[in-house]
Amino acid sequence: MVVTQDRMPPIPAEKMTDAQKKAAAEFAATRKAEVFGPFVPLLRSPEVMLAAMAMGDYLRYRSTLPRQLNELAILVTARRWTQQYEWNLHYAEGLKAGLSPTIANAVADGRRPESMSEDEEIVYEFCTELLQNQSVSDRTYGRAISKFGEQGTIELIGVVGYYTFQSMVLNTARTPLPAGATPGLVAFPQRSDFRFVVHEQAE
Repeated sequence: MVVTQDRMPPIPAEKMTDAQKKAAAEFAATRKAEVFGPFVPLLRSPEVMLAAMAMGDYLRYRSTLPRQLNELAILVTARRWTQQYEWNLHYAEGLKAGLSPTIANAVADGRRPESMSEDEEIVYEFCTELLQNQSVSDRTYGRAISKFGEQGTIELIGVVGYYTFQSMVLNTARTPLPAGATPGLVAFPQRSDFRFVVHEQAE
């Protein structure tokens, strides 16, 4: 097993700047919890952390999209990035919201889920195309607009973009899973045609 080190662990209170202390207090007041998950590394930039929190609060709790569909979009994004922390959290949240375990498990396996509702199928296709092709086809776009309207479609894009950002933060910082949690995703094989290679520097 490869053990990775948390590159940006929680900042001790005595080492926080005034701006970090203020941001952490605002986070605790809003979320009713201490800074956790991707917000731990994000606290290095308090303004970015607070802006991310505000966007996340809207997309998760006030979006025009039904929560079940929102969670499906999050899981598709977490799977694309093999982001274990987000998957661990949102797999459970998705099931609570009414998402079928069969659908969630298919996403985990990298398979197209069977027996999706029309709404779920549109969300799955839209998110998959956007993440894989960096765009969506006319057919998929038209189905999303017809079902969710322009606002809902923009909010769906927002969910994919927001959780892509969070996945980038967590993967870069190597933020660990909560204590006692086990990884729910297996890493996909790396693309053989991806030619941009970064070599680790010797430490």
